Amino acid sequence: MALSGIASASSRSAYFLKPLSSAICLRRPISSDTTPITIETSVPFTSHQCEAPSRSVETTPKELLTFFRDMAVMRRMEIAADSLYKAKLIRGFCHLYDGQEAVAVGMEAAITKKDCIITAYRDHCTFVSRGGTLLDVFSELMGRQAGCSGGKGGSMHFYKKDSNFYGGHGIVGAQVPLGCGLAFAQKYSKDEAVTFALYGDGAANQGQLFEALNISALWDLPAILVCENNHYGMGTAEWRAAKSPAYYKRGDYAPGLKVDGMDALAVKQACKFAKEHALKNGPIILEMDTYRYHGHSMSDPGSTYRTRDEISGVRQERDPIERIRKLILSHDLAAEKELKDIEKEVRKEVDDAIKQAKESQMPDPSELFTNVYAKGLGVESFGADRKEVRATLP
Repeated sequence: MALSGIASASSRSAYFLKPLSSAICLRRPISSDTTPITIETSVPFTSHQCEAPSRSVETTPKELLTFFRDMAVMRRMEIAADSLYKAKLIRGFCHLYDGQEAVAVGMEAAITKKDCIITAYRDHCTFVSRGGTLLDVFSELMGRQAGCSGGKGGSMHFYKKDSNFYGGHGIVGAQVPLGCGLAFAQKYSKDEAVTFALYGDGAANQGQLFEALNISALWDLPAILVCENNHYGMGTAEWRAAKSPAYYKRGDYAPGLKVDGMDALAVKQACKFAKEHALKNGPIILEMDTYRYHGHSMSDPGSTYRTRDEISGVRQERDPIERIRKLILSHDLAAEKELKDIEKEVRKEVDDAIKQAKESQMPDPSELFTNVYAKGLGVESFGADRKEVRATLP
């Protein structure tokens, strides 16, 4: 079965203003066939104190093609962010997610917008999976008013409350206790929803993580702790930092599951399993075995503590987009040319979004004083001598 016809030029130009799912509905380049297909995960799940879910995952042609497009958008977006950073249009810290896209799309496929996600600073693609737009992303990265945080957060502080995405956080591991707090609120409100608190292997030894897990287990909170193990905490290999790098077992009394984080369908199956478990039994740990192609951040070349052969080997053997491409072609869901056309369209959409983001204004200087104190309290700003009132903050 082939993909539907090419969308009009007007819908192409509007794509970057829409969340991924909305844009797909408008453009209709994705097959609408929802005939079930059963596919086996690349490797078995490894479990700790729980029964592993089935390797057989049910999907559809529409979902596979959606995975392909969504991950292509994420990959192109991150590559473009690399170029913008090198051109000094993005300043400050910038941590890219290329290579790890399967975690974002697989997780989103298993949950609803009632469920919460909170993550660390490698947050661009997770924001997009929650419904953020390319314009939101590039405007925020370049510090413009049209950004998702008004241009005040930058790369590490994306946020989308209406989709229950509670942001990127710059302090290593600090988002995990916040995520458990979100899970507490969900249980208190009887929402029948869960929170996914994402962290990296570099944060897995943080004491606050274990404290948050302990109280979550005591109170049976619907918290799912997701370790995105890309095998390097900054420039330190996991085996040099962790006596036990089996992070899915780190919860001891809490169940855990190790997942191939480069396989979108495996991630979807694991997150579905974890959500069902957390709603009934409390917290569970998921370890996503994944890999980042870029360095830790844009200031890290990423090749001093690992070889280029290692990076290219992962690209050739485990790349999440190429895996989905092979599935689509092997099941005759689209032709190779159609997939290349999608990638070509994605490049144009990213370029158009960047162009529009550059036209957005910088935040007004008065924004320096907002989002600091609660409004309406009459807070005053004094000079250095504490006598002269310089301004009354809004």
